[in-house]
Amino acid sequence: MVYVLSKDGKPLMPTNRHGKVKHLLKDGKAKVISKEPFTIQLLYDSNTYTQNLTLGVDTGSATIGAAVSDVVGNILYISEVEIRNDIAKKMKRRSEFRRLRRNRKTRYRKPKFLNRKNSKKLNRFSPTMTSKINSHKKEIEFIKSILPITTLVLETGKFDPHLMQNPDMNRHWGYQKGPNYGYENLRAMILDRDNYICQCCKGRHKDSKLETHHIIFRRNGGADVAENLITLCHTCHVDLHNDKIHPNFKGKLKGTLKHATQMNSIRVQLLKYYSEAIETFGFVTKANRQELNLPKEHYIDAIVIATSGIRPNFKTNNIYHKKCISKGDYQKTKGVNGKITIPTGRVNGFRKCDKIRYKNSIYFIQGRYSTGYAILMNIKGEKQTFTNPKIPKMCDLQRISARKTTLIDHKLLNLNNYL
Repeated sequence: MVYVLSKDGKPLMPTNRHGKVKHLLKDGKAKVISKEPFTIQLLYDSNTYTQNLTLGVDTGSATIGAAVSDVVGNILYISEVEIRNDIAKKMKRRSEFRRLRRNRKTRYRKPKFLNRKNSKKLNRFSPTMTSKINSHKKEIEFIKSILPITTLVLETGKFDPHLMQNPDMNRHWGYQKGPNYGYENLRAMILDRDNYICQCCKGRHKDSKLETHHIIFRRNGGADVAENLITLCHTCHVDLHNDKIHPNFKGKLKGTLKHATQMNSIRVQLLKYYSEAIETFGFVTKANRQELNLPKEHYIDAIVIATSGIRPNFKTNNIYHKKCISKGDYQKTKGVNGKITIPTGRVNGFRKCDKIRYKNSIYFIQGRYSTGYAILMNIKGEKQTFTNPKIPKMCDLQRISARKTTLIDHKLLNLNNYL
């Protein structure tokens, strides 16, 4: 599939007539704008007729699926975007380094409190949330720049995280009393379930004081549910916490609602920014996908959203896999007392995360040696191994594109699985 722009840069309908595209480029009537996805711009006045296209977006806090369909279900674009979840971890690590420098009494500013303008801004979003919202907008705007989108459909999650954690909670009072309301009632139920007998010593200690114990400690993410609570006598309870006994109990971890909470905020911001968008929900997509007997993938959900449940007809078999990364590397030194300088610019003409071709395959630069060798990775960040030579030489690499905030690769869709 070749995406086409008019002379003034407006998106036109894409084409699969590769022979005509080749002649246009050869005759100087068009120029290449992007290689992935392959996009050309016409250099002459042309017909601006377009069809109605629908962009379906499966929003997410970790992965975004996007697909474009026309009114009869022809699929013209498919993408899957992996968005960043490492920002909070990096900021925490950076904060630790700052604190370490202060404790070493080096010449560094004193810690301040609420001195940053962003921290006091009204309706402020955290850096992680800002990045995730912007990643959604970036993919939507990119697709709009190469295809004449007339309808935008967003699948959002509309739910209450507290009610997800406690389905029996009455929302009228749930926020005030919280998820631990009724814990004494739960404790009484655990004691009755275990017949008021210590499940470790079975009453051998003759200890009449019974207690409920979290099998997986709460500090380790254990849940306040019956599956993670058990009856112990006071003696066994103390011995267990003092690591004197090691009973083989199986508990239950607490479910995390971090991504669900993030999705609520992402949903609100996207619907506010794209006021013309149509909102749909996961249970609708799931029913349509199961009716069509399609597998569960983010890009498949996006296809079902874009086609409104019509059987898709794939006009393209390219799935563009994208991964959001940081703009650059900011660590400048390493080693004892930071005496070893780390080059953040180019080494022999290559930067980290540059897209390159090596032995007719596409890779990304993971690391570079000043001796002229490079470590390569795929788009997932997995190190690639080679033979003869084991480490590729930079002189054998062909750079396709420079580092960007989004790594792009594509894979071919096996259409036999979806017919």
